[in-house]
Amino acid sequence: MAKASRGSARRSARAGWRDRHGRGIRASVTGPRLPRLHTRADIFESTVASTAEYLRDLWPAELSNVHFEIAALPAADAGSRRVRRWLVLPAEHRIILFRLPIERLARLHRNDDLHRRMLVESCVFRAVAELLGKDPWDLAPERFRHF
Repeated sequence: MAKASRGSARRSARAGWRDRHGRGIRASVTGPRLPRLHTRADIFESTVASTAEYLRDLWPAELSNVHFEIAALPAADAGSRRVRRWLVLPAEHRIILFRLPIERLARLHRNDDLHRRMLVESCVFRAVAELLGKDPWDLAPERFRHF
């Protein structure tokens, strides 16, 4: 009867912590010493959060208990040919922003970080304006007066 080689015993002892095919657990793409990459979803989420915080500072009484949520896609609506960008639920004090329709269906004249951020901010402004029953330009009038 053949003896088990020392290497096979070592492999079986480590099999509990190793990934499939014996390659080990996967590491971060950027490595251990570099910061993680920012994905489009992370950037979208931070833009929504900072815009919501800005609007909460301007309208504390009206937006104190409003929850901002992010979903990938809206539920299918058979009666409509339009794709929703956001959903406002006033009874539940919720605003749901749909990331993929906002990002993918936009027709930006310049596709860079600044214009993508402005697109997301404008969607948050329009959703909050719909919730409050106001014009989006009335939410932060001092922000747009540069004279």
